[in-house]
Amino acid sequence: MKPVILLVGRLPAVVETVARELEDLPVQWLGAHDRDEVAAQLEREPGIATVVMGAGLDDRTRGELIGVIASRRPDLCIHLKDRASGPGGMAAFVRRVLHAERLAEPA
Repeated sequence: MKPVILLVGRLPAVVETVARELEDLPVQWLGAHDRDEVAAQLEREPGIATVVMGAGLDDRTRGELIGVIASRRPDLCIHLKDRASGPGGMAAFVRRVLHAERLAEPA
């Protein structure tokens, strides 16, 4: 069974881009772009293993989403991407997170 990764970002194309760039990793991708989508994904998918949040969201929104995630799923790690690496750095950041959490290891 593949671990489920929730990617949260401002742009809807982030999930497709990251999934395409990281298709070699044995994971299932879910995406969310706002509070309602984050809440819905957490409600629908109990198998989420970790959350990665992009840097395109403003700090207030990121803080609010962290609160939503932590209140519903206090067991999840939430990883926040830095802004310095820009949008092009998202896939590399996600890869590092998944390897650090040992979620990208071959089954």
